[in-house]
Amino acid sequence: MLKQYQIKNYNFRLVVYVIALTMLGISIIGSAQKSVQSKQVFGLLLGLLVMAVVSLIDYSFILRFNWLIYIFNIGLLSLITFHVFGSQAKGAGRWIEVAGFRFQPSELSKVLLILFFAWFFGKYHEKINTLPVILISGALIFVPWFMIEEQPDLSTSIVVAVIFIALLFLSGLSYKIIGGVLAVLVPAGSLFIYLILQPNQRILDDYQWRRIMAWLQPEKYATDAYQQQNSIMAIGSGQLWGKGLNNNTAFSVKNGNYIPEPQTDFIFAVAGEELGFVGSIVILLLLLLIVIECILIGRKAKDLSGRLICGGVAVWIGFQTFVNICVVTGLMPNTGLPLPFVSYGLTSLVSLFIGVGLVLNVGLQPLKYRMEGF
Repeated sequence: MLKQYQIKNYNFRLVVYVIALTMLGISIIGSAQKSVQSKQVFGLLLGLLVMAVVSLIDYSFILRFNWLIYIFNIGLLSLITFHVFGSQAKGAGRWIEVAGFRFQPSELSKVLLILFFAWFFGKYHEKINTLPVILISGALIFVPWFMIEEQPDLSTSIVVAVIFIALLFLSGLSYKIIGGVLAVLVPAGSLFIYLILQPNQRILDDYQWRRIMAWLQPEKYATDAYQQQNSIMAIGSGQLWGKGLNNNTAFSVKNGNYIPEPQTDFIFAVAGEELGFVGSIVILLLLLLIVIECILIGRKAKDLSGRLICGGVAVWIGFQTFVNICVVTGLMPNTGLPLPFVSYGLTSLVSLFIGVGLVLNVGLQPLKYRMEGF
């Protein structure tokens, strides 16, 4: 379970990047919604503790509990699906609330699925291009994916699907299979887009359809486009250096309450307005450095499972960042995804720290380290 690691293999750069970004996020959250800042500070402290503990536990030992991890994940999601402890917010039942404590299983599900499929593809990688393995892995991801999508939480279900596809690719999926799938998905995707744009479509929920239409026709669907349009205005108004954190200027989109719940999915709009282009670039640079470190650690992993853990966490952070920035800048429809380490949300933050802890442990056991017999 615990090994005698070499301190030189502990990636302190990654730790520094994560702490710096989270502290910057806490400062922005305090400006956006002061009342929740202390909770995010608690999330940072809890996350650091969990990250430190996880980083010292041999990930190979954790992967021995592969099916327990999968069943535990399904069990947590079932509490929401069957409304055992679920609580609603804005029409979505995505949270478990017990004794005043609120927890979002779909966030933890990301890291649990990375662990499970890191084991699964690590064990069956030699058969990854066979139909049975592809079908079984597809069935295994479909169950939690469907439960997340039905909450409803389309944005998280998209992230989960992308993580799974990335892990499948990193496991050595044949380019012939990838090409064949794309040959089917491209025309199918085009047909899907055409169908959901029809006024009487029954594929998407009404709120999902309205978000897409608000993105395409903001003038016609002004009420639904309100948050996203004001986000673009806020980012642009920050110019180079921004208006400053906690400013009192009347010419502020945030101060005028034109962005509902700015501390969550649209936290980057507050960063753009108050820290300007320079502050926004610092946030994006830190996120990029975190993703790069995960990739570099994964390249030196002792086995495929270690590489998949690092690759899965890198894709998780990278893809979620990409989508969040595209949404707040108007390049994509509003999806409701938080910005990693920056947006307010304890479950999201702690889950990310667990993911980083796993990556750090992979880094403590590089291929050279194993070959030397330690």
